[in-house]
Amino acid sequence: MINIIWFFILAFGIIFGIVCGRGAEISKSIIASSDSTVKLIINLVGIMCLWCGIMKIAEKSGLTYKIAKLMKPILKLLFKKAAKDEKAMGAIVMNITANMMGLSNAATPFGIKAMKELSRLNNEKEEASDDMVLFLVLNAACIQFLPTTVISIRAAMGSKNPAETIIPAVITTTIAAIVGVICCKIMDKYF
Repeated sequence: MINIIWFFILAFGIIFGIVCGRGAEISKSIIASSDSTVKLIINLVGIMCLWCGIMKIAEKSGLTYKIAKLMKPILKLLFKKAAKDEKAMGAIVMNITANMMGLSNAATPFGIKAMKELSRLNNEKEEASDDMVLFLVLNAACIQFLPTTVISIRAAMGSKNPAETIIPAVITTTIAAIVGVICCKIMDKYF
């Protein structure tokens, strides 16, 4: 549906611009925005490669495993059924740990695996279990110790201090995760 809405917005804007005699300006703006988009993507690729390399070193050195080990007792308190299943908890812990370290590419397969494991534990296949909802909330509002994507975009756009968003990101994502968990636990009691 959103694709249809965007299509009509763009088509209306282009047609309106041509009818008003601004076709040349529309062409120039399309070319300029395409040029700046390609430059941004090329800059982002280099920076993202750097961060992915740093995160891979953290993963190979065992840093992500150590964080996962610290997270496991906390997550066992939050999840009801999944806490009793080693496969489900392993995938949940690795997904959340990878997200915390900014390894979103590595987190996705763990997230898919965690949802499959949580689905396996779910008795009602037509509805998401409380653990599935909680995992989705934690995955979406995961605490970010290193927001690599934001840092990369800021660096690609020429920011003088692209990493200055680390502390605000840690604070806001922590608050979001806590509020999300509290809301899930309140909703568990009523639904």
